Amino acid sequence: QVQLVESGGGWVQTGGSLTLSCAASGRIFSAMAWFRQTLGKEREFVAAIGWSGRTLYSDSVEGRFSIGRDNGKNTVTLQINSPRPEDTAVYYCAVGDVLTLSPNAQSYNHWGQGTRVTVSS
Repeated sequence: QVQLVESGGGWVQTGGSLTLSCAASGRIFSAMAWFRQTLGKEREFVAAIGWSGRTLYSDSVEGRFSIGRDNGKNTVTLQINSPRPEDTAVYYCAVGDVLTLSPNAQSYNHWGQGTRVTVSS
């Protein structure tokens, strides 16, 4: 059984930084990703990383966020730099077996429970 547990959420000021972590139990998946969601909106793709380290970012976070993974520990991280108030959301970790990194939520089979990030100006 696959379980994903996120940690590291909290409050951060603009200009600061915050790192989210997600620990996956069970087998290794080819792709690990982060999505986020705010009340009343659809879940939004943030970033994904493949087994080899290849990455994919949404336009809204590219250059500010950094995704990483440790295959030995089966973990994925999201470093949030230069956060903006519009980055406030619940962030979800997701994993899936995809040949090509995808921004589509349907490509990921397993999801964490989410961790809240609040950005204050």
